[in-house]
Amino acid sequence: MTETAAKIRLFVDAPLAAERVLALDRGQAHYLGTVMRLAPGARIRVFNGRDGEWIAEIARIDRRGALAVARSPSAPQALPPDLWLLFAPIRRERTQLIVEKATELGVRRLVPVLTRRTQPERIRPEKLRAHIIEAAEQCGGTFLPELDAPRPLTALMADWPGGRGLVFCDESGGAPPLVEVAPPAPAAVLIGPVGGFDPEEAAFLRALPFCRPATLGPRILRADTAAVAALALWQAAQGDWR
Repeated sequence: MTETAAKIRLFVDAPLAAERVLALDRGQAHYLGTVMRLAPGARIRVFNGRDGEWIAEIARIDRRGALAVARSPSAPQALPPDLWLLFAPIRRERTQLIVEKATELGVRRLVPVLTRRTQPERIRPEKLRAHIIEAAEQCGGTFLPELDAPRPLTALMADWPGGRGLVFCDESGGAPPLVEVAPPAPAAVLIGPVGGFDPEEAAFLRALPFCRPATLGPRILRADTAAVAALALWQAAQGDWR
């Protein structure tokens, strides 16, 4: 297996087991054959989000697609900490960035939340899933976080699972740093919309017994920056960065 091929990781939506034949789509075939200039016999790494990572050997590659054969496991299936990211959708490209970086940073579930100030952007699950897959291919993860349908904030809080702590990033001032109040897993982090939470929403969240406000520092962060910062701080305090 060449050094170049060893670095290539592809997601395959099929069971993985020894000698399993895997059908790769045209886009993957183009990437392997035209961009990376691989030929039959080259070996790559594949994963499906369930069966760990496997070494696979390219058996055929042409314009119609490609076939690969799973040969041996190369990494076990690994779950990230049981952390959810709740975020208010923002502009499409920045929502995509949130989903991508959350996957790289290690979350179990992505939950779009509709708040009073949420921008009227339509969530496109198939597009966001593509960004999740690309991020997992890049970062070496073997798990794909679940992506929920958008839910109103009040409805989500009314149905909140017992035992899961929640920290919401409160930019109004006076809250303790997130690293000091980050709840252990199972946990969730809530990021507000552009313009922050409506004052009534913030008061509603502070009154919830399972929810704690937290600050991300002395500067007001954009929603996508706040998501990355909050996840990194939680991982450092309670997750798998320790």
